[in-house]
Amino acid sequence: MVSSDQRSSTSSASSTPETQDAATSSDVAASSVVQRIPAAPAEWEAPGELDARLPVRPAVVPVSLPTAGLIIVDEINGFCQVAGGALAPQAPNAQVSRMVALSDTLARTFSERNRPLLVFIDSHAPGKPEPPYPAHCEQGSGEDELVAELAWLEEEPQATLVRKDCINGYVGAIDPHTQVNALQEWVSDEGLETLVVVGICTDICVMDLVLTLLSARNHGLLGKVRDIVVLEPGCATYALPAEVVEQLGLPDTATHPQADSHHIGLYCMAARGAVIASQLELTS
Repeated sequence: MVSSDQRSSTSSASSTPETQDAATSSDVAASSVVQRIPAAPAEWEAPGELDARLPVRPAVVPVSLPTAGLIIVDEINGFCQVAGGALAPQAPNAQVSRMVALSDTLARTFSERNRPLLVFIDSHAPGKPEPPYPAHCEQGSGEDELVAELAWLEEEPQATLVRKDCINGYVGAIDPHTQVNALQEWVSDEGLETLVVVGICTDICVMDLVLTLLSARNHGLLGKVRDIVVLEPGCATYALPAEVVEQLGLPDTATHPQADSHHIGLYCMAARGAVIASQLELTS
């Protein structure tokens, strides 16, 4: 593991969704495919009526490993382990399980190819609130630890672990004392052109990070970065039905249907210029 305070520097770049597609598809012909993740493109089960109004079209996306870095967002006990905390699933959840399995496969591929990984870990000082959410992922609780399947990343030389105490990882990566941004440093030091993003929650921490990355790229803060690719089956969110919200006496805005919320997160990222993938075609 490389700690986030061992990094330093930045630069500029930008592209449109049209040029992103052209650039990625032209690269694959001259490169050999190392692995496809998942093995077959994930079947897109969009909420029909919602998809008609807010279309999301995940696609097979070629990614050149020599210029790519992987970002894993908050795949920790407090969000992913059954009964692991106030914001964790209270029963086994297929979407979350799929995300963890694919993230592990993807991370191991990047590790085997000596490619860089950055792993965000939501971690809060005990008693410090993060409205509108209940206390979660507090230090010392075990909730702010990587799920068992990804615990090996703690000792992985290619992995930079960044603990954050806010929703947006781009903001959480800023050292409050030095103002150095560990994420920007990592991108710059590794000379990355493509960022692949997986994690939880699709419409909260993942979306906030990706939208900020897109703005930072367009503003020239991410060096050579052109493409930000979100692997749809490598992301997940939580379910909180309206009837449960009512039973708990929570405000109506706490209602969070899993499929719809996942879809809306993907739509917002795609609309801003992120590439949404059903499968990654990793090339050498």
